[in-house]
Amino acid sequence: MTGRGSPPPDRAPLAPEELARIAARTVAHYDGRAEAFWQGTRDHDVSQNVEALLRHIAGRPPFTILDLGCGPGRDLVAFTRRGHRAVGLEAAANLAAMARAHSGCPVWQQDLLALDLPPRHFDGVFANAVLFHVPSQELPRVLRDLRATLKPDGVLFSSNPRGDNEEGWQGERYGAYHDLATWRRHVGAAGFVELEHYYRPPGLPREQQPWLASVWRRIDDAGAARAATPG
Repeated sequence: MTGRGSPPPDRAPLAPEELARIAARTVAHYDGRAEAFWQGTRDHDVSQNVEALLRHIAGRPPFTILDLGCGPGRDLVAFTRRGHRAVGLEAAANLAAMARAHSGCPVWQQDLLALDLPPRHFDGVFANAVLFHVPSQELPRVLRDLRATLKPDGVLFSSNPRGDNEEGWQGERYGAYHDLATWRRHVGAAGFVELEHYYRPPGLPREQQPWLASVWRRIDDAGAARAATPG
């Protein structure tokens, strides 16, 4: 595995047992640090990201939102306080339990690489600081799973630490760090059209904005045709 250096363009495919090890080791990192993670992130202001998702959802609220990789439940609380129906999904058992206790929302304990989601169920998916843990070779499948659980015209929000398409271990966590062009290619190929993107934290020079946030709408065949037609 490479770290956050330059990866070889012909990276060998990861075998199923290696994918299982990646998932288990990364989840164990968070599970063993659940309380510290809560204390370190509970006051982070991600209202910019929450509002970016909500303003692009069509229809009348309340909306049904999946908080993917919900951690201890901070953003579940943010959505329910705004009057929406929020469901969390978290692989780490200790974080999932904390999320249920903090938010009162249902929280499904599932691994990102083995999602089992209801079809056409959610108005929006909030994937804040989570999808970068998906190995690049598995990302197309995971994105298709997320598209399938969205209602037609549903909205996906994602925020990830950006990079130059390097991938590998950082300590006990696996990460893939995409640039904008690569991220666009992955998400567009999964059946989404981009609505907006921005870098975080706001108000800083680009070199001090390590996070790439983007918002996408699920499109079907007719929607894809409309998106491709100049307006």
